Amino acid sequence: MEPVLIVLIVLVVVAFIALIKTIQVIPQASAAIVERFGRYTRTLSAGLNIVVPFIDTIRNRIDLREQVVPFPPQPVITSDNLVVNIDTVIYYQVTDPRAATYEVASYIQAIEQLTVTTLRNIIGSMDLESTLTSREVINAGLRGVLDEATGRWGIRVNRVELKAIEPPTSIQDSMEKQMRADRDKRAAILTAEGARQAQILRAEGEKQAAVLQAEGEAQAAVLKADGEAAAIRTVFEAIHEGDADQKLLAYQYLQTLPELAKGDANKLWIIPSEVGDALKGLGGAFQGATGGGKGGPEATAVTPAAARVPVDPASAPRPVDTDKTLRPRVEPTREYPKFDE
Repeated sequence: MEPVLIVLIVLVVVAFIALIKTIQVIPQASAAIVERFGRYTRTLSAGLNIVVPFIDTIRNRIDLREQVVPFPPQPVITSDNLVVNIDTVIYYQVTDPRAATYEVASYIQAIEQLTVTTLRNIIGSMDLESTLTSREVINAGLRGVLDEATGRWGIRVNRVELKAIEPPTSIQDSMEKQMRADRDKRAAILTAEGARQAQILRAEGEKQAAVLQAEGEAQAAVLKADGEAAAIRTVFEAIHEGDADQKLLAYQYLQTLPELAKGDANKLWIIPSEVGDALKGLGGAFQGATGGGKGGPEATAVTPAAARVPVDPASAPRPVDTDKTLRPRVEPTREYPKFDE
């Protein structure tokens, strides 16, 4: 009984293994290559698949999703003999699992080497400045070459990106100095433009202020002159309407004389010669009012000095040489008519 039991146990184990090998579950977005006796038979798609155990074997399982592969920096020489290190990133997708398995031994390594050679061909025809500013052109050139070469491998290159372009250290220092000089130049130009605009605006403001001030002064002068003219016109009209005679004018003239001596700053004041005429007119007015004035007492003749200089005791003049001192001007004495008191 024991040998029979052992045989049964062996058969159960073999059946279990065969069942496992018969049922193949392929995940979504994946594929599997089936070989029978070392020859390609078919490609298993996603889902439950049945194969012949111990006859069919799974050669390779391939992910059909888009893959991202970064490549290490590669030294590339530009047309101006400068070495730059360029990092690339490839986005690819397997479209034909059979071709990716049998047409190339390792499609990842093949894509990497093809990228390096193509990149060297493209960069070799460009200088450093064009390399730094033409990323899109380089990406398009790489993608075109890779897509054409990898099509027969069952690979589709969707995108190629240059992750980094590193020029030599000396070139980087020179570029930084150049960029710093350009920034300083732009800053100096902007500062000069700002100062120029500020000066222009300040000058325009001062000009407008001067023009407005001049216009205001002109208008004020015109208004003042109009006011004085209106005042003179009003006084003139009032005098003519009141029919003022010589007597009233002489009396007003005498009332104005004391105003000439007012003020602390008046050290010298002169009586005009027209005072005699005014006194004559005023004396005639008084004689006419008293009936002739011959029988009355005689009035004392007033002989005013032509000039009087009041002297403050606190500020008495010092003795000076009379030969070098200018004498004050003395008007000739006029005789004035007598009038009754």
